[in-house]
Amino acid sequence: MEIKTLIDEIKIQDRIKEIAKTITKDFNNEEIILICILKGSLFFTADLAKRIPSNVILDFMKVSSYEGTQSTGKINLKLDLSTDITNKNVLIVEDIIDTGRTLTYLKEYLLNKNPKKLKICTLLDKKERREFDLEPDYTCFEIPDKFVVGYGLDYDELYRNLPYIGYIE
Repeated sequence: MEIKTLIDEIKIQDRIKEIAKTITKDFNNEEIILICILKGSLFFTADLAKRIPSNVILDFMKVSSYEGTQSTGKINLKLDLSTDITNKNVLIVEDIIDTGRTLTYLKEYLLNKNPKKLKICTLLDKKERREFDLEPDYTCFEIPDKFVVGYGLDYDELYRNLPYIGYIE
């Protein structure tokens, strides 16, 4: 299988620095709970958290809607928050948004927990695949409709550890 580079490591890190500055400003330098959506956004969340100078609390959720390269259309909540987000600033950190199904579900679910502020940050956005009316508050990169791997994104659990984002031909 050949993997071609779509976004190199330097571009990823430079963009994360820019987004972190914007997030810090938008949240008025207040404490933020970053919700890392496992497993794909692990690397992105870690790098983003390191660049936010205000207090950051990390929490994790795991949801699944994919088998292999195909979405099943059904959302399974496999790991819920361990932090109470009531009246807290919350940022959902996602690796990729395509149809928007998963994040629409998560946004509704988390809004029911009454956060002070809830925003969404995504590393990658495949707008041309969107089926739900969802716009992230922060987007690092818009990408074409290609199956991407690396920097947390996988193909059957492989290639997450690549330091860049590539696509499979």
